[in-house]
Amino acid sequence: MTGRPTLEKVAARAGVSRATVSRVVNGSTRVAPEIRDAVTQAVDELGYVPNLAARSLVTQRTDSFALVLSEPPTRVFSDDPFFSGIIRGVSQELEVVDKQLVLMLAGSPQSHDRVERYATARHVDGVLVASMHGADPLPGVLAARGIPVVCSGRPLARNHVPYVDVDNVGGAAQAVGYLLASGRKRIATIAGPPDMNAGIDRLAGYRETLRDSNRRSIVAVGDFTRASGERAMKQLLADDPALDAVFVASDTMALGALRALHQAGRRVPDDVAVVGFDDNDDAQYSDPPLTTIRQPIVEMGRQMVRLLLDLTAGGEAESPVILPTELAVRQSA
Repeated sequence: MTGRPTLEKVAARAGVSRATVSRVVNGSTRVAPEIRDAVTQAVDELGYVPNLAARSLVTQRTDSFALVLSEPPTRVFSDDPFFSGIIRGVSQELEVVDKQLVLMLAGSPQSHDRVERYATARHVDGVLVASMHGADPLPGVLAARGIPVVCSGRPLARNHVPYVDVDNVGGAAQAVGYLLASGRKRIATIAGPPDMNAGIDRLAGYRETLRDSNRRSIVAVGDFTRASGERAMKQLLADDPALDAVFVASDTMALGALRALHQAGRRVPDDVAVVGFDDNDDAQYSDPPLTTIRQPIVEMGRQMVRLLLDLTAGGEAESPVILPTELAVRQSA
């Protein structure tokens, strides 16, 4: 045979009808195993490649999924490894099932509208939303329009959208408990943004643990960037020069805090112990190497995809999925 392989040529090679080949290629389960095997063998022998545009008309599927990061480009492509970790986990899991990833940024109202139009036009089979701020309406709007949606982190909006998160409260409590057990008396925190669930929950874990030990809270707020960590640490030193430990709600902010402590002549951990949250790649190469709470960011991305695939298959996603954290002890505390 010459020319590009077609459904008709595959059907002739397998000894079945064109409709049967179409059902097999489009993943139908209503085909006998021996016929499926014959069609698959013919597809392999002829090198047939399905026309994806035609296939999507039949299946009403695009085999593509959107990952929406609710941040501006300058934030996503900064030195914060959270975004690369989520993207890596999502892309790895989609690759396993031969699906495509569409990366979209939604750091402004206009970009939110663009994402909404794109998804509701059914250019993708489902949407993953990460790094949400405040009561972000996007997941609820998409879900109300029948689009499968899964979030990274607990949505602050009451929209009942499935989500994957880590034990932020427990991880913060573990960090503060470790500092208390190490004999630290005046433990401050650099909290994350108050409009993000990670910032809220890690601050809650810090405060609850100190309250249980009858210690007072000493709080400065950052935005998960290195510069904000440095500014917040300087503020803490001005507010309470006698502090001897700080729990920082992200490793990226902790790097900024270490810089501020070095500039102030404070030795780490002799004068001030520092514990971060994430255990990103920079944590073990900081000066000194950072004691931190390890969260499985890549696994979070993978779990999000698994929930979304359940939804697109017509099932119900088991939500929430809360992944554990653990303490990684190094030289900073």
